[in-house]
Amino acid sequence: MSADPLDSPPRPPADLRSQRLPALAVAALLLFNYPLLALWDHPVLVLGLPLFPAMLFGLWALLIALLAWLMERD
Repeated sequence: MSADPLDSPPRPPADLRSQRLPALAVAALLLFNYPLLALWDHPVLVLGLPLFPAMLFGLWALLIALLAWLMERD
């Protein structure tokens, strides 16, 4: 007796992790490249910190959080 294909659980879509991780790497390369970094190179203070290092740290932390979220998803 063969199993009915309609009784089997639905197959998940193609492994999106294999597509999302390179996309995150490309986004990181673009965010830390000169033209976009120049957007935050102004003499402005954010919570007492210069804007440029604050944005570098913020983007870095955001990318790490996104990577952790992607890796922990089922």
